[in-house]
Amino acid sequence: MNSLGNLTAFVRTADFGSFVAAGRILGLSPSAVGKAVTSLEKELGVRLFQRSTRSLRLTDEGRLFHERCRRILDDLDDAEASMANTITIPRGRLRVSVPVVTYHLLLPVLPEFMRRYPEVELDLDFNDRVIDLIEEEIDVAIRSGELPDSRLVSRTLRPFRLLLCAAPSYLAAHGRPQCPRDLDGHLAIRFRYPNSRRMQEWPLILPDEPSELHTRTVFTCNNMEALRSTVINGLGIGCMPDFLARQPIAEGKLETILDAHLNAPGQFHLLWPSSRHLSPKVRVLVDYLSETLFADTFESLPPLSA
Repeated sequence: MNSLGNLTAFVRTADFGSFVAAGRILGLSPSAVGKAVTSLEKELGVRLFQRSTRSLRLTDEGRLFHERCRRILDDLDDAEASMANTITIPRGRLRVSVPVVTYHLLLPVLPEFMRRYPEVELDLDFNDRVIDLIEEEIDVAIRSGELPDSRLVSRTLRPFRLLLCAAPSYLAAHGRPQCPRDLDGHLAIRFRYPNSRRMQEWPLILPDEPSELHTRTVFTCNNMEALRSTVINGLGIGCMPDFLARQPIAEGKLETILDAHLNAPGQFHLLWPSSRHLSPKVRVLVDYLSETLFADTFESLPPLSA
């Protein structure tokens, strides 16, 4: 085999599923990565990938070869890491993608992180769309829901819960629901997920029959801040995360309803691209956010109403 570079290009292409993604990691153009893989296939006399205009898949031979080569590169990484004792200070640009709604949680804790690690430059992207961390060169992301991408490593953060809330003025005018069926005829402020366009379901435990509520939706949006503001203004009932409702509840601008009838756990995760050796800047951010984020989610909330 003439070039370790060809071997590396093959392994990274297999890891990330495309020449483009492998090129981003290796600092090469997609065509250069493709030529390296083709050269390796000629050296071996075997096809390693099945190529089409829309996909790139390992052959059976490629899958076996990838497993062996990955172990070889991991051993090389270990050897390099053992010699890199001087590269221990977290430094450089750190790109972080987070949901818009989490800025209430992040902004209070980030100043201390910046004081601890002054050589790290934080670049935050507050965005609710689903992104490819590798394609968009994101170092760390915070996401909720399912985690289907096997190329990513995740760490679970402390859970949160969803609440049904209304302004005191709305409840005075329309009455306070005592059970889910009392919601019939009430005005609903609804959230629509930005990516799927699917409407958020209120996480209520309903009796078997009938199974559908008859609220009247008067306002729909794909931003939780806008939803919260509309609910605070007394225009209807809305569903939002506990950490977003915490301050207006404490200030008397919102009240929770039907807490005993909700089944509404939520979970955020920290995600980053898979690597045996995390860069110092990624490691310290992951550890710091794991320790500080959502640490007071439940303790700081007022007691649930009946």
